[in-house]
Amino acid sequence: MIEFMLAIGVILLVAVSSSKLLYRFGIPTLLIFMVLGMLLGSDGPGGIAFSNYEVARKICSFALVFIMFYGGFSTNWKIAKPVAVRSILMSTLGVVITAITTGLFCHLVLKTTLLEGLLIGSVIASTDAASVFAILRSRKLNLKGGLASLLEIESGSNDPVAYMLTIVTLTLMSNDTETSLGLVLLYQIVFGILVGFVLAKLSGFVLKRVNLEIDGLYPIFVTAIAIVAYAFSETIGGNGYLCVYIVGIYLGNTRFIHKRSLVHFFDGISWLMQILLFFTLGLLSFPSHLPKIALSACAIAIFILLVARPLATFLILSWFKTPIKQQLFVSWVGLRGAASIVFAIYALTYNVAIKNDIFHIVFFVSLFSVSIQGSFIPLIARKLNLVEEESPVAKTFNDYQEENSTQLVELTIQDDNPWANKSIMEADIPEEILVVMIKRKQEVVVPKGSTMMKPGDILVLSGNDLDLIPRP
Repeated sequence: MIEFMLAIGVILLVAVSSSKLLYRFGIPTLLIFMVLGMLLGSDGPGGIAFSNYEVARKICSFALVFIMFYGGFSTNWKIAKPVAVRSILMSTLGVVITAITTGLFCHLVLKTTLLEGLLIGSVIASTDAASVFAILRSRKLNLKGGLASLLEIESGSNDPVAYMLTIVTLTLMSNDTETSLGLVLLYQIVFGILVGFVLAKLSGFVLKRVNLEIDGLYPIFVTAIAIVAYAFSETIGGNGYLCVYIVGIYLGNTRFIHKRSLVHFFDGISWLMQILLFFTLGLLSFPSHLPKIALSACAIAIFILLVARPLATFLILSWFKTPIKQQLFVSWVGLRGAASIVFAIYALTYNVAIKNDIFHIVFFVSLFSVSIQGSFIPLIARKLNLVEEESPVAKTFNDYQEENSTQLVELTIQDDNPWANKSIMEADIPEEILVVMIKRKQEVVVPKGSTMMKPGDILVLSGNDLDLIPRP
């Protein structure tokens, strides 16, 4: 047990230190942690024997729950709202187009069966947000025309759609005549959305109205909500990943006590889960198997890059009169990631006959996508003149804080001030404004979300745009 704990600690330290070094060069965490797993796996110098797909599926599914949750939780809906319709269409219709065209390519060119080709297309149809934004953040690049938010919403919400297509295709392959595909789709969508909204509303109400007394219980409560959302939705036939994403995006854009600390907490949990997920996938792989499928996998990767992804992008974004340069960029940055490999593992544990080595095919495509496509993202963004120089890409996330929020002002609360006799949480204070302290007669009150602002109080406020302060 001690040796196991020591190995876990060393692996985490190596993962963190290597990511710190390579992050500056725009190398996504997926590639760093996955390669580390490959080096320590059966074919690597580490020699750790691990080939249990069922255990890997459970580990990766658990990790993906928190990655999906934080993807929604960190999304700034106010910034993303103008491009939400385009993003959602890309994450739904775009995924379907990518899956079908890739499936037909596998069937007609690579000579797979039609259903197995569609299975490959389905598991690889979603894109990876973590890889794209690791590159953008490391190079401190933001994109014009709301492209960063468009890609963030699309990448964060298209995994549930790819998962749903995977389930449908596997159901067809299993020749399960007792299961209605219509009901499968209906349950996946309706129950996933319904459970997500109900749990989001209930948890939001609790976080706003209930004082848990102990600050450390808030992260535990939200963690429990994320786990329950996935598990309960899956139990009744809903799409657990869709459910978790809905809960995350609702809570991430709801004001409640300790929200900022929760953002940082789940940022850390998300990183830990990414390390666990990518390392497990690398550990499960056998690099010696990659040459056998390299030609087919490379053909699939190139087809998605040059045909399937551009076709989906232009068919959808052209309706919104999106400039050609922006469409070209969106076509290029559709990186395949960890979720695709997880869905491939799910297919292997579904007890259906699969002739091709789908795991290593998808594994190869993901490595190709991240290493080749990803390395050219900054160059292509600059060549297409899509780099936004004045605004950081971090501004599209809920963990963003202005670096120059140094203005201070004192505001005396009068009887007719809209904040009078309200708690800081209830007063709907703009997020750009921070209540630093409250002077109340001869004492100084350290503000909390539940602190009441009384007439006569002097508020010390900090922020960049103090014009947002309401006046009586």
